[in-house]
This record gives sequence, C-alpha cells and structure tokens, in this order.
Amino acid sequence: MAKRRHVFISHHHADDAHVSGLTDMLKRNGHEIRNSSIRAKPANQRRLDEGRVSDNAIKRLLRMKMNWASTVVVLIGKQTHARPWVDWEIRKAHELGKRIVGVYERGGRENDIPDAFKKYGDALVGWNSDNVIGAIDGTCSPFERPDGGSRATSGDGARSSCAA
Repeated sequence: MAKRRHVFISHHHADDAHVSGLTDMLKRNGHEIRNSSIRAKPANQRRLDEGRVSDNAIKRLLRMKMNWASTVVVLIGKQTHARPWVDWEIRKAHELGKRIVGVYERGGRENDIPDAFKKYGDALVGWNSDNVIGAIDGTCSPFERPDGGSRATSGDGARSSCAA
C-alpha cells in the first residue's frame, strides 16, 4: 500500500489542469497524494473576480488548508512568479514551518520561480515522480533546472540531487 502524503499545492489558478496532472502522475507511479489546495469552481471564481470575497476570508481558508498539510508544493509555471497569492502562500508556509517544495510544470523556466520561493524553498525539482516524492518526503533536497540538471543557487554552488 502506498504511503499517503498530505500536501497543499500552491499554484496559479490558470494552472489547475497541471495540479491534476501532477497528482495523476504521482498516482500512476504508486504514490498517494491528498491535496488540500483550493481550486475555485466557476461560481466561486466569479465571486472572487468581482471582489465579493475579502482577502481576510481567503487568508483564513488558505491557512486552514495549509495547516492540514505536511508539505507545501509550489507548482512553477509561466506566471507563478507574478502571482501575489502564491507569494503569500509561500511566506505563510514558511511561517507555519512547512517544508516547501517547488515543482516545475512541463515547460517551466527558471525565471518563473517566485521570489518568496527563492528565499524559503527547501527543494526544487523537475516533472519526475521519484524526485517529487523524494523532495516531499525530505529524503533529498535538490535544486534543479527545469530539465532536471543541477542548478547553482545564491552563489553557494550546485545542491545535491535525488539520484542514488
């Protein structure tokens, strides 16, 4: 039986399909992921777009969802770095003492990484189920490029990889 992992997947809502793609990829490879992130249904998205939901209400809901998770996974796509809510979620995850793992979407680029992740991220991996699970579990903490190669970070050289 697969070990169940409880995660909160921080993402740009235009990337909802990639959230499903990530959890499906992990499931196909024998991993069970319970995701507590929020994906707004069309009626709720309309209320959000119209400003009928306060920021405090959103923050309270996000905190509740994030508290339940052991790890916050940041799905890194084309617009992730420009999303204020993703930045807030990363900072809140750090404040809550959560492990913060970045996963590049297919086609993700290094310049898509949010500033808050650069400061607080624990691992950054490509779209590879073994590396994603290793990063979530904390058995490895690589900082990879989107193609899976080692990435130099903040002048401290390349970080370790998940490869045995």
